[in-house]
Amino acid sequence: MTNSRYGQNDQNVVIIGGGPAGLTAAYQLAKNGLKSVVVEKDGVLGGLSRTVIYKDYYFDIGGHRFFSKVREVETLWKDVLADDLLRRKRLSRIYYNKKFFYYPLRSFNALFGLGVGKTILVIASYIRARLKPIKPEETFEQWVINRFGRRLFETFFKAYTEKVWGIPCHDIRAEWAAQRIKGLSLLIALKNAFLKSENNAANRKNVVRTLIDEFYYPKFGPGMMWNAVADFAKDRGADILGNSEVEGILWSGDRVEAIEVKDNGSLKIIPGTDFICSMPLRETIQRFKPTLPRELLQAAGNLRYRDFLTVVLIIKKSDIFPDQWIYVHDPDVRAGRIQNFKNWSPSMVPDPEATCLGLEYFCFEGDALWNTPDADLMELAKKELVQLGFVTSEDIADGIVVRMPKAYPVYDSASLGALKTIQLFLGRFKNFHVVGRNGQHKYNNQDHSMITAMKAVDNVLGAHHNLWTVNEEQEYQEEISPDMSRDTAWAQILTGPLAKMDKLAFAAATGTVAGMIIFLATIFLLIKGGAVVGPTLALLGQYFVGYTVTVKGAFIGLAYGFILGFIFGWLFAFLRNMMVSYVIFRAKKTAEREKLKDFLDR
Repeated sequence: MTNSRYGQNDQNVVIIGGGPAGLTAAYQLAKNGLKSVVVEKDGVLGGLSRTVIYKDYYFDIGGHRFFSKVREVETLWKDVLADDLLRRKRLSRIYYNKKFFYYPLRSFNALFGLGVGKTILVIASYIRARLKPIKPEETFEQWVINRFGRRLFETFFKAYTEKVWGIPCHDIRAEWAAQRIKGLSLLIALKNAFLKSENNAANRKNVVRTLIDEFYYPKFGPGMMWNAVADFAKDRGADILGNSEVEGILWSGDRVEAIEVKDNGSLKIIPGTDFICSMPLRETIQRFKPTLPRELLQAAGNLRYRDFLTVVLIIKKSDIFPDQWIYVHDPDVRAGRIQNFKNWSPSMVPDPEATCLGLEYFCFEGDALWNTPDADLMELAKKELVQLGFVTSEDIADGIVVRMPKAYPVYDSASLGALKTIQLFLGRFKNFHVVGRNGQHKYNNQDHSMITAMKAVDNVLGAHHNLWTVNEEQEYQEEISPDMSRDTAWAQILTGPLAKMDKLAFAAATGTVAGMIIFLATIFLLIKGGAVVGPTLALLGQYFVGYTVTVKGAFIGLAYGFILGFIFGWLFAFLRNMMVSYVIFRAKKTAEREKLKDFLDR
């Protein structure tokens, strides 16, 4: 065992993992003038967000849209790739019963696709779910039924979700859905509804279009981005070690002191002042030396992962379907999604007369599907692609299989308690920061993983961010400035033009004003005097019994004015509140539809 040369400087940051989170950390450290060493187990950088090249065909592992409403993330992407970062119009649909369905479902598309009878049953089921939701809402199945109805859940969600996760929907926690589709924001819909300006041309320039419908994508796939990020860091002094596996995390007291790395069959020690780790959390806990207490090791053992493999097929057809990817909601085939890499970027496919498809199969590492020989997997994918009706067997020219372990952290009842135990333990370390999807065992988006890394670098520089709360606290709406909290945003709305009016208070105020107007007008005319006092105002006596332009009449007018003003004010406030409630309801439905466009990916 040898000591590494690392650790000679006053501050040396060791990064475990060369995926989006780890490489973002290296990039941010380089920008701040700090050197780092990145230790990556694989020989390819980018983690799940890598690009594989086969005979000049480029393909993605799972399909990675580059979209973010967080300014720092988008700025990094644009700074790194500039003109090679393409903006793409999104199209992804559900393929069910040999028909394409838009998502969220569109009325006529669903009507003609499902048929009138089934559509009516779906609508009835939805209404029932809204009127009588399941309480308490503890599972993913209950979460979806409460928002879509049972029939739509069983038609479009159940088979696909269980295909992806390999466990029944009633065993998946509702917290997974709550995290992945959190904060169905009314803010955007309300602002769009009430703050539309006449200056449409100017406003369109300032409005940030949602990247749910559009997204960025590197010209040659996501690996292009992360290779460029790695080059940036290396040019500024970072060392990136591929094919290097962390065998031990050496700790004492409240600090991690070094890592033990296996490189070319030998072990070496890499000390550091700070450590940023995106290695799967289960492995992180298991690598600590001295070995951790049994309770922590059991907690780590309760963290599970869903793995998947991609069978990439080269098709001798120029066009198959226009989508970047489709969701396969057919229980008779094992493929869950099909990526069409040519539609992500034309540069991914060298032959314009060919198409490159990726059939994705979700599995657990070591199960029967994972261990199936590549040749048999190729035959399965060919058979299913023909069965779905997209090609004939003669159209398929070539292919390759790529396996990806630990693609998705699993959310189940055991993982929730385990995470709390692990978080409590890791909280003792001042110089060890876990980041990224697998590092935190959170089903983060790519940009959320990057944010955890950015904040970890801030902590290295002296900040005190709680990295575990990034995906909970980060307000994910471009209309809200980075330093505006959700509570502040809602306070601006609910104390502004959409605040609920207090009917009694408004009625009392209106009545008081109306009564005082009559009272003061009457007193003014009495003081003014004249041959005939207040002939016009005296006409009120025809409506207000007992009213005259006298001191006594002034008080009678005050009472009448208060009563009528009170009634008018109460009715106005009631009708206004009812109208605002309706507008908010409609805005919420609109926001939900927009947000749920990402439901199946998330």
